[in-house]
Amino acid sequence: MPGPILALLLVLQQPAQQSSPAIARVAITPASPVVVAGDTLRLHARAVDASGRPIEGAIILFQPAGGFFEAHVDSAGLVTAGAVGTLPVVVSAVVPGAKPVIERVTVRMVPGPASRIELTPRLTRLLAGQHVRLDAASYSRAGDRRDDRIDWRSSAPQVARVTAGVLTALAPGRATITASTGSASRDLAIEVLSAEVGAVDITPSATQARTGDVIRFKAAVKDRGGKEIAGLAPTWLFSPGKGEIDADGAFVAYEPGTYQVTASYGARSADAVVTVAPRDVQRVPKVLGRVPRSAFFTSEVWIHPNGKVAYLGTVLGGDRVYAIDISDPAAPRIVDSIVVNARTVNDVMTTPDGNYMVITREGAADRKNGIVIADTHDPLHPKALSEFTDGVTSGVHSAFIHKQDKYGTQVYLTNDGTGALDIVDITDPVHPKAVGHWRPKQIAAGVMLHDIDVQDGLVYASWWNDGLVILDVGNGIKGGRPDKPTLVSQFKYNLDSLYKDVALEGGPGFIRGTHTSWRHGKYVFIADEVFGNSAAMALFQGQISRAHGRLQVVDVSDLEHPKSVAWYEPEFGGVHNVWVAGDTLYMGAYNAGFHAFDISGELRGDLRAQGREIANLYTGAPDGKLPNAPMAWGAVVKNDIAYVNDVNSGLWVVRLEPKSRVVP
Repeated sequence: MPGPILALLLVLQQPAQQSSPAIARVAITPASPVVVAGDTLRLHARAVDASGRPIEGAIILFQPAGGFFEAHVDSAGLVTAGAVGTLPVVVSAVVPGAKPVIERVTVRMVPGPASRIELTPRLTRLLAGQHVRLDAASYSRAGDRRDDRIDWRSSAPQVARVTAGVLTALAPGRATITASTGSASRDLAIEVLSAEVGAVDITPSATQARTGDVIRFKAAVKDRGGKEIAGLAPTWLFSPGKGEIDADGAFVAYEPGTYQVTASYGARSADAVVTVAPRDVQRVPKVLGRVPRSAFFTSEVWIHPNGKVAYLGTVLGGDRVYAIDISDPAAPRIVDSIVVNARTVNDVMTTPDGNYMVITREGAADRKNGIVIADTHDPLHPKALSEFTDGVTSGVHSAFIHKQDKYGTQVYLTNDGTGALDIVDITDPVHPKAVGHWRPKQIAAGVMLHDIDVQDGLVYASWWNDGLVILDVGNGIKGGRPDKPTLVSQFKYNLDSLYKDVALEGGPGFIRGTHTSWRHGKYVFIADEVFGNSAAMALFQGQISRAHGRLQVVDVSDLEHPKSVAWYEPEFGGVHNVWVAGDTLYMGAYNAGFHAFDISGELRGDLRAQGREIANLYTGAPDGKLPNAPMAWGAVVKNDIAYVNDVNSGLWVVRLEPKSRVVP
């Protein structure tokens, strides 16, 4: 029997029948469909005439119209919801000889029931008269943030009262504060002490700082005998200016000036004053050389360990990797290229010794994508050596090579077809073999692994809807190995809430997800890739497009409990790939061009507002594939030189000039 699509084509080719009534509309049920992420929902539709009567024999076809990263709908209307988001669906109805009648419906994928509540701050003691704002966040079993109304209650209202999350300590005693929604609840046991105390002291870790520096304040309350009372936490305030201070007393100023920071315990408080100077980190980006490209849009750049050769991939019809001589950064030149069976070469990377290179493939003519392993013993003339396609024929978007003395050399691949992490041993590069596999959930819909960073036996995987996932593949923290990846932790956040304004550009179902990650020190820098529907269509058609997105700084000093502490979001443009060298983060910010940031010291709050931006460079050029339209992909840094790859204009060789001295 023919399938639904073939049946529809056959109907369209049939001559019109005089008795066939015209389709007035397509009635879809449910009219406002909602499904819990991880579940399925059956959509029903029927063609009706102007009187609302069903039209027999009409062919109905369901098709996705965006939002394919979060869910799937088959031609018969079965929706499989993999993640929270929206799925626009086009429903077509047709009778012989007539044009199809089309209706649209948007399926909302929502979090499951609340299974846990997180409360902050976790107080233990208050002074009578003290007021503290509590924040309660509810989450589903899958870790999706919910937008619930939280009910509050106190076990002893005469001791402590809580109203809409504001906790007021009234009299000495003990009370349990409970936040609840549905069947989920969280308790906070507190003790209220008498406000009849001695001195209140506040001590800053520094009295002089620059914007962006974190100053930690410590407050102490002493009894009348001069002994410190343990467990008390103040409410922190500061004025004037812009900045932020958290419940632990970590303060960061966004503007220069003199700030008064107050530790308040209700009727008792203490103040401290700090002076903040401008960060003053700006430097001039100097373009040393360029490799303009107009034949193909360009993608990932990688620098050979010898520092003299760069490799540049191609996308959106590209089938090659250029080998570029950069021994003279001011005069880079293409020497050779390696052509592979692909329409997109999204990623390239060499082994640590530089002898081999892995090339990812998407859009192969024979649909056998996977990876190509090239011999780069002669770095300027790479030669195809072998390929690996087992289980990854649908495509590999990104790859990362990691060597461990105990386990050899592995390639960590993103599997376009399954959304999984596939691990391939290339210790013998002529005979690559699959050794491991992992993905965050069994359901295939809505699971997409986009990028991978592997450091010290730990995988930092950007799993789109599932956020940042950290796996042990040899580090030892959870007993993992390359053939047995083991979950360490997951950092998941509400993408739809963060980018709700993007839906205004082209409707629901837009592209948004955790795109890339980079571990440096105690932080992981993660960047989201975000495009509205109309912008995404323009991008894939090789036209000027508008990106969005945010860089988040995630503190992983406690690997099992990662938390977001800082961010950067450009005024215009998005964020894409990053590279960290020393105290500088280099970024391809798509429409916003190339950016560099000072990430020295502790990071908190809005990095752009603090004046941490060192430099930015407009990477549009008239001789590019798409003229005068920057689309900076990322940067790789070698010997203090940034090799910036722009999708539309090729490769830029950039150096940040030393900070100029002001001569009196």
